[in-house]
Formats: sequence, structure tokens, C-alpha cells
Amino acid sequence: MAEVPVLSVQHLVKRFGGLTATDDLNLEVLPGELHALIGPNGAGKTTAIGQIMGEITPDRGRILFMGEEVTRLSAPARVARGLARTFQITQLLEDDTAEANVALAVQARAGHSFRFWRDASRDARLLEPARAALEEAGLPRARWALPVADISHGERKQLELAVALASRPRMLLLDEPMAGLGASESLRMTEVLRRLKGRIPMLLVEHDMDAVFSLADRCSVLVYGHCIACDTPDGIRHDPQVRAAYLSEEEAV
Repeated sequence: MAEVPVLSVQHLVKRFGGLTATDDLNLEVLPGELHALIGPNGAGKTTAIGQIMGEITPDRGRILFMGEEVTRLSAPARVARGLARTFQITQLLEDDTAEANVALAVQARAGHSFRFWRDASRDARLLEPARAALEEAGLPRARWALPVADISHGERKQLELAVALASRPRMLLLDEPMAGLGASESLRMTEVLRRLKGRIPMLLVEHDMDAVFSLADRCSVLVYGHCIACDTPDGIRHDPQVRAAYLSEEEAV
């Protein structure tokens, strides 16, 4: 019997004026799968993630999460059902500590009022799961008590992943987690995602092809909003259409 997808995107279309950002996109993520969504800049990858997360409303098509149609649900409603995402540009509270940022995410998951967020850094019921998420994301303990403004770009990426993990997601949407990272930082993030792989289904948007091909179970290739191929990393690597449209450009870079 075929596995029921965690995420099913069906015939998704999104236009901005005369630009078709998502062109009849079909995509599935299976239980435990790390599925990479790759393609050149401007292919529509982040727009697709935004629609899946509920931040952008599609013009046509359906999105099913855990078998439930969520196409018209708000982003908070999707978060409540277990979707979580990270961003190309980190979105964190700069003046507060790394630990407090994650504790706030735990507090939000528990349904407490944001008015009392400053108590999050002193509440053991919030700190214990926050610290577990920080450990999972691989952020060194010595950095937990520092203000976000004082940690490196790579550490911010790990922190944002910890914030997403603090919501106890049933699926992660990862939008370029290696963007702007040095080689050693990319390797660390790759290892963090490898440890999560199999436990949490993930849809990964990424330009680091070494990371993509080492992590992904399957890859979908988006060009001008249209999926031109979906296959294993080895199949994608040797697909002549994909090489002509995308991989040859990446290799040149």
C-alpha cells in the first residue's frame, strides 16, 4: 500500500500580474522524507513555501497537510496543526537571548499570552523544552545566554531552527538554511539536519548542492514556477533537462 503523504500540493498556481510564480505545481512529501525543492533564483521556490505555510494565497490548486485540506487556512492555523518554517533571512528578537527566543516559541505553542513573554526566560516549564530544542539545533551552550545581536550569522540560523523545533512540528519547511554560511557552518547545519532526518518530514529549499544531494531522499526541480523533474538525487544529477536548466549554472558558480 502506498504511503499517505504528509504534504500534498496539487496543481498550485500563483500569479503576480503578468508573472506566473507557481505554474501548476504538484509536490508530495512522504512520512520521514527530506524532500528538496531546488531551482535557479526566481524559480518560485520561496513563493511555493509561502503558499504551503499560508502566508500567500494561491490563485488555484489545493494543499493537503496530514490528509486535511488547508488551502484556505491561515498561517497560525497551519502552525497549530504542526507546520513550522525557517526563513532565508532570520526573524528573531535581536535584544533578547537565544534561550529567551526559543522559550517564547514554547510559550506560544502552549497558548500563553504574548504580553507575558518576558517571564519566559525565568519559567522552568518553558526553559526545559527550549533547551532541548537548542540542543537539537546544535547551538553551543555557551551561546544560549547571549543576546541574538551578539551571535554569528550561522548561529542565528541554528537558533531559528531551534525556534521552529520548539513548536514540536509535524513537518518543517526550511527556506535556505545554509544561505550566507561558510563551509564549516554549512557542514554543521548539514549534520544537524541529518540527525533530524527520518524523525521530522522536511521540505528543504537550498542552493548548496553538496548539502542537497547528501541529505535529500528526493528532489523536485522548479524552473519558472513549473516542476520539470522529481527524482532521487542521483537521478536529478544525471537528468539532461535538469542539467541544462539548472545544475550546469550551479557548477559554473
